[in-house]
Amino acid sequence: MSEPEITPDLIASHGLSPDEYDRILEIVGRTPSFTELGIFSAMWNEHCSYKSSKKWLRTLPTTGPQVICGPGENAGVVDIGDGQAVVFKMESHNHPSYIEPYQGAATGVGGILRDVFTMGARPIAAMNSLSFGETGHPRTRQLVHGVVEGIGGYGNAFGVPTVGGEVRFDPAYNGNCLVNAFAAGLADADKIFYSAASGVGMPVVYLGAKTGRDGVGGATMASAEFDETIEEKRPTVQVGDPFTEKRLMEATLELMATGAVISIQDMGAAGLTCSAVEMGDKGGLGIRLDLENVPVRETAMTAYEMMLSESQERMLMVLRPELEADAKAVFDKWDLDFAIVGETLAEDRFLILHNGETKADLPLSKLASSAPEYDRRWEETPPATAFDEPLSVDPIEGLRSLIGSPNHASKAWVFEQYDTMVMADTVRNPGLGAGIVRVHGTEKALAFTSDVTPRYVAANPVEGGKQAVAEAYRNLTATGARPLATTDNMNFGNPEKPRIMGQFVGAIKGIAAAVEALDMPIVSGNVSLYNETDGSAILPTPTIGAVGLLENAGDIIGGLVAEGHIALLLGDKGSHLGQSALLAEHFGRSEGDAPPVDLAKEAAHGDFIRRNSDRIAACTDLSDGGLALAAFEMAEATSTGLTLETDDTAELFGEDQARYLIAATPTDAEALLTAAADVDMPLHRIGIFGGDTLAFGNSTAPLADLATLYRSAFAATVG
Repeated sequence: MSEPEITPDLIASHGLSPDEYDRILEIVGRTPSFTELGIFSAMWNEHCSYKSSKKWLRTLPTTGPQVICGPGENAGVVDIGDGQAVVFKMESHNHPSYIEPYQGAATGVGGILRDVFTMGARPIAAMNSLSFGETGHPRTRQLVHGVVEGIGGYGNAFGVPTVGGEVRFDPAYNGNCLVNAFAAGLADADKIFYSAASGVGMPVVYLGAKTGRDGVGGATMASAEFDETIEEKRPTVQVGDPFTEKRLMEATLELMATGAVISIQDMGAAGLTCSAVEMGDKGGLGIRLDLENVPVRETAMTAYEMMLSESQERMLMVLRPELEADAKAVFDKWDLDFAIVGETLAEDRFLILHNGETKADLPLSKLASSAPEYDRRWEETPPATAFDEPLSVDPIEGLRSLIGSPNHASKAWVFEQYDTMVMADTVRNPGLGAGIVRVHGTEKALAFTSDVTPRYVAANPVEGGKQAVAEAYRNLTATGARPLATTDNMNFGNPEKPRIMGQFVGAIKGIAAAVEALDMPIVSGNVSLYNETDGSAILPTPTIGAVGLLENAGDIIGGLVAEGHIALLLGDKGSHLGQSALLAEHFGRSEGDAPPVDLAKEAAHGDFIRRNSDRIAACTDLSDGGLALAAFEMAEATSTGLTLETDDTAELFGEDQARYLIAATPTDAEALLTAAADVDMPLHRIGIFGGDTLAFGNSTAPLADLATLYRSAFAATVG
């Protein structure tokens, strides 16, 4: 079969600019082959090369005494003591999920699970952060159902508990939903596996499922805006098989125990191309691949298709040759493909052969570490006008507007479709704050959360970036956990637009300041740009996934209130209504600045919670919806009424930061107030739990009536 002629249209269809193609000509010294063009396209697209974001990602704090491995590998690795490590990462599958919701979301889960077990860790927890368009948009309901079913279908069958996440709706996501998938696993700290190849002449081994044509060009598609041709991109979405992935995990972990693995890499974005190039580049070696040895499930596949296929459930490994038979026996046992498809080379060369014919012969290092890097022009987001209009609303009516909205109603319809208890170590299900999982066989537990408030980031990228980290810190702290580290998923529009690039830069600055101040270094992450349709961008959405450690699972702050508990507010009274949930849901307005984040206060208030956790019966941070929504959710969880002393709109619905709602017995409440006074900590008694009514000053309603609205609103709108 003759190869297509390299034309300007073909170059553009591969997501390469004329300048980038000129750079390819300079590197290769000739017109590239069709397969070579595809390889450059895969390695130099935004999704794989981070060419618009590398400059700024380097400014993020990524180190600390707890960090074993930071960004650059399949996932980050953090020490949790006793020779154990938690391995975790968050990654996006936005574009595929909009085109084909079920498979897009399912393969997003599969990909992030592989990132974790490729490092030698057994996955123990998953989360997801989902952003959809307005509920009345004609595609929203289909997307919600498809994405949720895809996440549940893959994660449930694989056998990992989904313990947390978030779901939001906004018109800005009408043409481009976001599906951010998180996974965490456990490994021995001295048995982490990395991707850098080593040794010359070592066999390169293909593991897992067979290669098909699904997903060809997926990474390039994920680095482009959408337009009216979106349906033509459907073949670029991968198809997942969770049962094959489960076998692949067991086989991979068993293989690692044999000592046969020199290095190993998940075949994710750009498939065989990216995995081989990254392994070779990190090890300073070349790679030769013999494509006739690649296991395929379709006939007459070309070199181009095999190199760019993103078929799922596949790995690439460099093997100790003396243990080849042992390694093959493991994969035969699990009924998975095991094929030697090449070897490592001493020279800087990426040599692709197919039936004896050279399809690509490129300098390998130029494909990865020498990919283009841009210092995009950016504009600082103009300062938002302060929102100082006095708002007044009957508190119960304001609360009804929040809990009747799918943004703030119970998400039980979503998480009840996920298996939250598989593996039998889940301590806290979704819906009660951060998810918690026991570290099996120990007294420890790990807490997980995912947080961002996009409307804050749009108004003020720096403060919005800080707030995403601060809220994650508070969610972990509210369980009694010590925050350890974070992963980020930076979802933005087209970085070639200075306004969008300015949002990205501002968010990075805010995140960097917060993770530094709160000792939560970024250890892994993902950047997803070009989230636009017909020139309309999403809200800037820098999702923060965070992990915290409880040395003893018995010290978890329970989260459930009881009759007679005293309600205490740690932090200042509410006052900030700009960009608030009340303003958006009750008044239909998005105005004002994001609430400022005082990182010193965040750290001090968090330390107070952890030092006094034994006196706290329940705790939640205050974020969306302020005190009113947090108080309702705490009361509703045990059907225990609550009387708060105020009916002031700003005090109830203000979204000021560094605040927690605490429930404690009368005796413990007095002790907490004394402890707070001793260190000049702002802790106030604001009410009492009991009865069957929710009362904000003189505004009251039966808690059961509010609970019915809260528990039915999501399904009634999009279910």
